Amino acid sequence: MRIRIVDAFTDRPFAGNPAGVLLLDAFPDDERLQKIALEVNHAETAFAHRLPEGAEADWALRWFTPATEVNMCGHATLATAHVLHTTGAHQGAVRFATRSGVLVATPQEDGSITLDFPTAPLTEVEVPAGVAEALGAEPRAAFDTGPNVGDLVLELADEKTIHALTPDHKALAAYSERGIIATARAEDPTRGYDFVSRCFFPNVGIDEDPVTGSAHTALAPFWSERLGRPDLTGLQASPRSGRVRTQLRGDRTLLSGRAVTVIEGELLT
Repeated sequence: MRIRIVDAFTDRPFAGNPAGVLLLDAFPDDERLQKIALEVNHAETAFAHRLPEGAEADWALRWFTPATEVNMCGHATLATAHVLHTTGAHQGAVRFATRSGVLVATPQEDGSITLDFPTAPLTEVEVPAGVAEALGAEPRAAFDTGPNVGDLVLELADEKTIHALTPDHKALAAYSERGIIATARAEDPTRGYDFVSRCFFPNVGIDEDPVTGSAHTALAPFWSERLGRPDLTGLQASPRSGRVRTQLRGDRTLLSGRAVTVIEGELLT
């Protein structure tokens, strides 16, 4: 099996969010998929195989963290589409059959790829007791993101607070199914982004995710409502960092970014 490491939501290597990508003839058993993902040890490893003519999609796609299979992953979907296009395995828009339904990835003339994902339903909830201490900052508001994303969005005071976070990851695990999305308005939109975020996912074995496509299906409606525009750019301010262009289209959110293949090799066992 060929295995590739792709940096997603970036146009340069060693930035954005790395994902393992394996194109297969069929999925092996779940235990083997999980062992491979643990060996790769990135936030997600994507496994894909071609579907027969007449199927609902072109490729089947699954995503595994080092600890578990997940319902949705934006950066590993972007990475998989990038591999399909750069290797010639697929041309044009590609439809993926996933746990979250059929997701479409479309290459653009500027070299980016646009993902068509379901918009996360946001429900305002009470700020949980103790979450401020676990996060290291006092949230202004809290929102549940529904079952596909499984996170708690916490709005913080400003961009500086986001950059300064040093959370207690073990303590954060108590507050949502997957983790915490901390976000704030951009301090200076002339820098090329409208909002900033960081994502902490201890429940799936990821203390901090570098750039999270799925989180932006919640951040897009959150910030579009507050900023009054459907098309925005988010900066995920992890140490690796990356930008996600979002376009809110009702119950769908378009996520756009670039990707770079940095490693290609062979899985020997």
